[in-house]
Amino acid sequence: MYSFDSKVRYSECDEHGNLTMLALINYLQDCTTFHSESIDRGVSYMTSRGIAWLIAAWQIEIRNLPRFCDDIRVSTWCHTMARTLASRNFVICDREGTQLVRADSLWFVYDFEAGRPIRIPDDQLVYLSDEAPLDMGPTKRRVPVEGPYEIAPSITVGELHLDTNRHVNNAQYLGMATNALAAIYGPDEAGKTTDIERICIQYKQQARLGDTIIPHVHANDSVRTVDLCDEAGESFAVVRIESRA
Repeated sequence: MYSFDSKVRYSECDEHGNLTMLALINYLQDCTTFHSESIDRGVSYMTSRGIAWLIAAWQIEIRNLPRFCDDIRVSTWCHTMARTLASRNFVICDREGTQLVRADSLWFVYDFEAGRPIRIPDDQLVYLSDEAPLDMGPTKRRVPVEGPYEIAPSITVGELHLDTNRHVNNAQYLGMATNALAAIYGPDEAGKTTDIERICIQYKQQARLGDTIIPHVHANDSVRTVDLCDEAGESFAVVRIESRA
């Protein structure tokens, strides 16, 4: 298991002093990259080999959101590796060790020259941990999209959305989805962050600089699904946000 300690910053909070959804997923992503750097499998190493770990899906369970100035510990471990797919858990705990956020995620190794996922190389097996997986149930590869939808304002991908792989960073899609909900339903109707119980995200294709992303917003009782589509209606990512009953 890899862990790092932090304090929730003012710049990471919403108007109520709660950690934003974008900041939350960034903490999880940062934990992954810090882990990689700590075992010499970081950005420079992977770039030199022309490969990268990309995420296929998130399942994030929110028990209690951290607040401004809270001391937190973020931890991660890879509990399963198959031929082409790895599963990685995360927890965010308070100073007493109480789990505030739990997550599972699916990852694959992408070969940029071949333009496709590849079998996990032997030098990446160093990630595999003996730590038991969280009792969250398996993360689904597909997030269902059903029923009528409303279209939120389109987004043009800019430099601020990109990561070192020159495509939209996975956390940015969650920010786009929450902004789309606010645009359709208003800040209050979009749901307060403390009402969110679970977030599931499926990544389907990579968006790059200059691409147009059109959010299709589906609502069904306590579940809201944002399908972030290209101009042809094909999904870049699907974000499902479940509120507490």
